Amino acid sequence: MTDAALAEAVRAWELAAGAVGVRIAELTGVAEFAAACQLFDEVWQPDPGSRPMTAELMRALTKAGNYAVGAYRGELLVGASVAFFGPPADRALHSHVTGVHDPGHGTGYAIKLHQRAWALRRDVTEIAWTYDPLVRRNAYFNLVKLAARPAEYLPDFYGEMRDAINSDGDTDRLLVRWDLRAPAVAAACAGKLNPASVPDERARGAVTALSPAAAGGPVAADVSLMAGPGVVLVAVPDDIERLRVTDPAAARAWRAALRDVLAPAMAAGASITGFDQAGWYVVAITKEDGE
Repeated sequence: MTDAALAEAVRAWELAAGAVGVRIAELTGVAEFAAACQLFDEVWQPDPGSRPMTAELMRALTKAGNYAVGAYRGELLVGASVAFFGPPADRALHSHVTGVHDPGHGTGYAIKLHQRAWALRRDVTEIAWTYDPLVRRNAYFNLVKLAARPAEYLPDFYGEMRDAINSDGDTDRLLVRWDLRAPAVAAACAGKLNPASVPDERARGAVTALSPAAAGGPVAADVSLMAGPGVVLVAVPDDIERLRVTDPAAARAWRAALRDVLAPAMAAGASITGFDQAGWYVVAITKEDGE
């Protein structure tokens, strides 16, 4: 990592933090750990005994040199994030949990850019994390705002998680990898975004594999579309978290339909190459994927 590239990464997170008026600092004391865990509890609202993080674990992780930060607006903690090293040793981070009190206002973005600069300073080349592929805003944030790339579909990855976000359904996740030195990532961190365009993809011959029905549920096309080669478009609902409350059956149908489309395709080598803000994954399938 060149000094100039590292300076650019630091400048990017400083600009992002300044734009939303937050200060990002590493967490070091028991009181800070407890406050971060309380914030996570307020975001996820878990059932007793299923907290996303504990102060004791955060203490151990930071003692071992891992990443834990808080985002402050004045003296008020408004966001926090915890990540730990994974293989290859000291060259990759797994970002386990990031929560903010003001989603959509830029605090989460500032935290991720801080995480990137922190990692690059330590010669870490990649950060990985998981997210629910049905949550549209998270897909856009991860794949467009940060230019991370999906690597694996993980059915029911965490098992049952009883909280206000996950409800009581299966916890399917997409594992994404963030190549910290990639030109696309550097561009995204500088605010130069490259979202997918479904109209453009359709004009080039892309076909629809999964779309929303008027009633709110999913409509799957013939599975043979996933045999490739070609580009397929895979939709997610407008607001899966609201749908889990208003129509749990439709939410479960979306989970099953998305899994049926993406899990086998990605296992066979298909690549999610982009995301349209209107709620569509763009999936490239090579000839070999369908053979």
